[in-house]
Amino acid sequence: MTEVHSTMMDSEKNLTDTVFFFGNGIDYPQLPPVEAVGSKAYNLMKLTKLNLPIPPGFVLGTSFCHDFFLNGQKIPSDFPEMLQSNIKRFETMTRFTFGGARRPLLVSVRSGAAVSMPGMMDTILNVGLCDSTVSGLVRMTGNPRFVWDSYRRLVSSYAEVVYHSPHDLFDSVLKEYLQKNETQNISGLDSEELKNITQEYLQIFKKTTGKKFPQSLLDQLIGAVETVFKSWESPRAIEYRKIRNISGLMGTAVIIQTMVFGNMGVTSGAGVGFTRNPTTGENILFLDYLSNAQGEDVVSGKHLCQDVHYLHRILPHVYADIQSMRRTLELAFTDVQDFEFTVQEGRLFLLQARTAKRTPWAALKIAVDLVSEGIIDPHTAIKRLEEYDIYSIKRQKILSKSVLQPLSTGTSASHGVVVGKIAFTSERARDFKNAGESVILVRQDILTDDLEGISTSDGILTATGGRTSHAAVVARQLDKACIVGCHDLVIIPENNICKLAETILNEGDLISLDANSGNVYNGKLEIVEEKPTELIDQIEKWGKI
Repeated sequence: MTEVHSTMMDSEKNLTDTVFFFGNGIDYPQLPPVEAVGSKAYNLMKLTKLNLPIPPGFVLGTSFCHDFFLNGQKIPSDFPEMLQSNIKRFETMTRFTFGGARRPLLVSVRSGAAVSMPGMMDTILNVGLCDSTVSGLVRMTGNPRFVWDSYRRLVSSYAEVVYHSPHDLFDSVLKEYLQKNETQNISGLDSEELKNITQEYLQIFKKTTGKKFPQSLLDQLIGAVETVFKSWESPRAIEYRKIRNISGLMGTAVIIQTMVFGNMGVTSGAGVGFTRNPTTGENILFLDYLSNAQGEDVVSGKHLCQDVHYLHRILPHVYADIQSMRRTLELAFTDVQDFEFTVQEGRLFLLQARTAKRTPWAALKIAVDLVSEGIIDPHTAIKRLEEYDIYSIKRQKILSKSVLQPLSTGTSASHGVVVGKIAFTSERARDFKNAGESVILVRQDILTDDLEGISTSDGILTATGGRTSHAAVVARQLDKACIVGCHDLVIIPENNICKLAETILNEGDLISLDANSGNVYNGKLEIVEEKPTELIDQIEKWGKI
């Protein structure tokens, strides 16, 4: 199967007006331009050609988003018919039915611009669940707990992302059930409790939006697609493009992809990995994983994740598959890759791969190593380093004689050492920075909505989250010292204080973050700098920089 809906390539039809399918053995003799389909879909097509396990899907090209904004943020009148036609083709391809009573098709709706913008635009998972398809999915899987967990997730995310309903309303219901069942994790709730939570979520949805949760699945899907379009002009997306000097793009593509489920039990889960360490450049697998979870749990920054050793211990065959896959990815893309994956009942699925964001130090080491391994040539390596002043690359270490007992320890998500004043909000971080102070943003969790705070601050400290959350990825790319998952950190916003273990700290107090070790210290420590002189010497041997 090589030809799919709307892939006309004659002079009367522009490629940017097309819909492309991928997965299930579809092969393109020539891939469409990345500007037409976005980098995420382009890479998914490339991964399909590599015979990697990709859930099938289709992509609405970037021109749809461009036209959406030209049309005053309205979809054209024939859009629903076009979308339904492609869904019908997708049903034939997958052998599932959108809204079916026996084999219901569920999809994710994701963004994907021509340039990667991690976490800056919206995603909605589990689209296709409604009151009538819940029973069909239960019959198909025999797992009512998983089904009600998925429906619960969809109702809350749809309310929050599409209608901007307050997250706290849904969170408070979940916390109430967790407390009642004396568990800290949703895995401790059974199917009946998740069903009751979902029913309460549906009531909150109606109360906050003034509408019932959409039971028409075409309406549900269109609402999700429109929301992804709109997120192209969200404040965080605009700010990210400004910070990264990204311009001239048509908008975001929209990827509609078959759901695979990491929340089906202990042999399922979701993760994000890097084929090499994006902080140091070391050639080792760098990975965060959550059992019985969906991808948003990992990238949101709201949950504590496990590392590669945990995955190796509980699912050794999946670990082995990923180790094999990382070599395949680097050879295919000739660079370090950041990839998202889901494990569904012990089976690995790759959801995306993209060129990994990395610290300047890691960029330098990776460039040198890829040349020595024969993956790229020196000219390509130098080209990739053009955005850096390599002679200014450095990282900080604590002077050994100044080391004190740390207040607490979290998980290192970057490198370096920073001393700064505590700020609990992006606004306060900006105030300190404008006054010429070094500042550390201290949060319970950190989201990409905090982009201004991330870019303004010199360091970030969070109580929850993993190293591969979208916010941590951005912080690392901006070369900020970042520590996540600091269990002892308790923030008391009403008093403008936080507690680290037994120590109470006020906003404005000085702390030191050692992102090399994950340690947090009270007050100011002495810092020394080191430079990657051996790596720079190697590059100089290649010739002109």
